[in-house]
Amino acid sequence: MPGKVGFIGLGAMGGPMALNLVKAGFSLVVNDIDEAKSRPLKAKGAEVAGSAQAVAAAADCIIVIVETTEQAEAVIIGAHGIIRGARPGHIVVCMSTIDPFTAQSIADRLAAVDVAMIDAPVSGGTGRAQSGELSVIAGGAREVFEKCTDLFAAMGSQSFHVGPLGSGLAMKLVNNMLVQVNTVAVAEALVLGVKAGLDPQTIYEVVRVSTGTSAAWELRVPRIIAGDFEPGGTIDISYKDQELETAFAKRLGVPVLLANVT
Repeated sequence: MPGKVGFIGLGAMGGPMALNLVKAGFSLVVNDIDEAKSRPLKAKGAEVAGSAQAVAAAADCIIVIVETTEQAEAVIIGAHGIIRGARPGHIVVCMSTIDPFTAQSIADRLAAVDVAMIDAPVSGGTGRAQSGELSVIAGGAREVFEKCTDLFAAMGSQSFHVGPLGSGLAMKLVNNMLVQVNTVAVAEALVLGVKAGLDPQTIYEVVRVSTGTSAAWELRVPRIIAGDFEPGGTIDISYKDQELETAFAKRLGVPVLLANVT
């Protein structure tokens, strides 16, 4: 188990993830650009730091889960970033969904000052972030991953080491692309069936035990039938992820026609 753990980014995903770490007995020092988001953690005994640099100076392992690639760069290697406060032997766990090539560049900068990094994005949404049942998908040195497994167990029900640094992000983008494309297909199929005169509940029951089923079908259709359109996230983040997917595919020379349509 690491010593003090730093946690930067206390939004819809990061907030409950950090709370689960506190519940598991980890000593936390936290930071968020919105000071109000630190209050629930402070109430549970976490320290609050005024910058990413201050978090790094107080912790041995620093988790980052901010929204964008640009934010991750600023928090980790910016003017008041982790790199300014971290010491040799520290570990940065980048759990943000960001560009894999940029993640490698950030890791190289950290390695130059003897700070290790792994990319470890999560899948499961806000509900599983709250329940501690996320999937953690990590890339980086195996020995660094092994040092973080206690942390991952407190935040998720499964953790995977999928290859060298950047592999966790590549895997996350593959997964996100599939669920986004499937979600559009689910909406089109359901409307088609209803317009054909089929009962939506019947459509759901038949498809879920047939070859057309998917996680998107199981998750989305009951909520659509119930008229429950409460968002589990924001459109700008979903759009950001889709831009990452298509840009990553372009860099690799892979045509992703459905992802572009979605």
